[in-house]
Amino acid sequence: MKYIPSQLLYFFHDRRAQRNLNSLIKFILFLCLFIVFYSVLFHVLMEMEGQHHSWITGVYWTLTVMSTLGFGDITFTSDIGKLFSLCVLMSGIVFLLVMLPFTFIQFFYAPFLEAQSKSRAAQELPEDTCGHLIIIGSDRVALSLATRVSQFNYRYCILVNDVNHALDLVDKGYKTVVGDSDNPKTYSLLRADQAAMVVLLSDDMKNTNAAYTLREVAPEVPVVANADSEESVDILQLAGASHVFQFMDMLGEILARRTHGGDTRSNVIGNIKQLYIAEAPAAGTPFVGQSIRNCGLREITGMNICGLWERGRMIPAHPDTIINSKTIVVLAGSEDQLRAYDDFVGEISLGGAPVLVLGGGRVGQSAAKVLDLRGISYKIVEKKAGLIKDDIHYVHGSASDIDVLKSAGIDRAPSVFITTHNDDLNIYLTIYCRRLRPDIQVITRATFDRNINVLHKAGADLVMSYATMTANTIINLLSPGKVMTLTEGLTIFRVEVGPSLAGKTLMESNIRDDTGCSVIAVLRGEKMEINPDPMQPLSQGASLLVIGGDENERRFLEKYQT
Repeated sequence: MKYIPSQLLYFFHDRRAQRNLNSLIKFILFLCLFIVFYSVLFHVLMEMEGQHHSWITGVYWTLTVMSTLGFGDITFTSDIGKLFSLCVLMSGIVFLLVMLPFTFIQFFYAPFLEAQSKSRAAQELPEDTCGHLIIIGSDRVALSLATRVSQFNYRYCILVNDVNHALDLVDKGYKTVVGDSDNPKTYSLLRADQAAMVVLLSDDMKNTNAAYTLREVAPEVPVVANADSEESVDILQLAGASHVFQFMDMLGEILARRTHGGDTRSNVIGNIKQLYIAEAPAAGTPFVGQSIRNCGLREITGMNICGLWERGRMIPAHPDTIINSKTIVVLAGSEDQLRAYDDFVGEISLGGAPVLVLGGGRVGQSAAKVLDLRGISYKIVEKKAGLIKDDIHYVHGSASDIDVLKSAGIDRAPSVFITTHNDDLNIYLTIYCRRLRPDIQVITRATFDRNINVLHKAGADLVMSYATMTANTIINLLSPGKVMTLTEGLTIFRVEVGPSLAGKTLMESNIRDDTGCSVIAVLRGEKMEINPDPMQPLSQGASLLVIGGDENERRFLEKYQT
């Protein structure tokens, strides 16, 4: 009941609702004229028959006949009176039983229900709103970003221009606002001048319009935009975007950096200041068959094994965990410690066969550029003839054709990238490549987050999601070093030491056993302690860099985040 006044207020301020209400009032007035006219004729005809009734009785008789109730207490005896009764009855059926309900529903009830729905979708934010994130766009990337920022307690809103879509998102738990991205008033209502950042995730044209319009209201707020084409980067910057990313190209570059092609030992997959995170295949190293306690890595290099990665599953690095040949070891340390690891392990030659890239679209071509810069040979398998650039690096044909794969070198390739935008096809090709080559490294792109686990189960060693990568890039701009996705399901995140951890040592906190996460560094002001002493007490106000899988991260934040 408390929402009815606001719904009525919204209804009566809507121009279309006002027009509909005027039409309904005109119909009712027309109907009232008919009732008055019939009541007058009723008196005239009754006087002709010698019957005398009051004016109230005339209205009473007219309404009972028009509504087909027909109590029968007042009747005509003459033929003309009976014909008049039939005329009143038939017009009553048309006007009262047919036209009035439909007119009421169309011009009042249905618009009121629509207004009721619209009143649930906000059109502005409170005046004191500040430090929030405005997301323009509502595709899977925008929703993934909203989910991620809410995990780290950032306030946000998603701007959409369709009320029904907004209501769908509200029902799913997203903070949604209705408005037009090309209207300066929309940004005023969203308090854009007080926002922490605005993110544009529509197409290039809409992003350009939105950025230019936004600058009228909020000239200083940081604006992040996605560009689909290379030509749009400069235009978006001219329109007012502070940061322009080609996220699709970034995905290909990230995938390419994960290959084990060439002479590979450790592969740096991310860094925060002087802390480097690397992954290294255990196959061919002295660590295979050893427990983490007995492998001697920390004594030799000073590095920590912060986890073992096996096809989408993060295995906590407990002292008694055994390293096997299929394991990818996740290492954390300084640049010097990584160099010491490479010197200790020595070169692991995987042969000079080219890496396979299945799909010659934007992601595949971006991956190929990075491979070329690293001096790693590659072959791109592409079905569309228009995307074939040369005969040296491209193989024309379907990636599901075994003859095409064999001609591309599937029998000897150290790695295969599966980069199509179709998750169904990616799952199919992952299973196919894993069956053809059980020992090959399979790196796959995921379009929808729901397919990540399926791809891992199908045999992918590494899966990267476009939506998650985009979300984490933006979070890092909001708060540098806050979160970094190393691969889908494996993340580094930064949290402040709260009351639940202050004064305790890492050994006493039991973080690894309780959550499966590992603390890889402690930040005290500008000083970073890599692989911190587990017996050193944690001080409140310091920050921890923590690594773990998605579920491990969720458990850690639930348990320790204040």
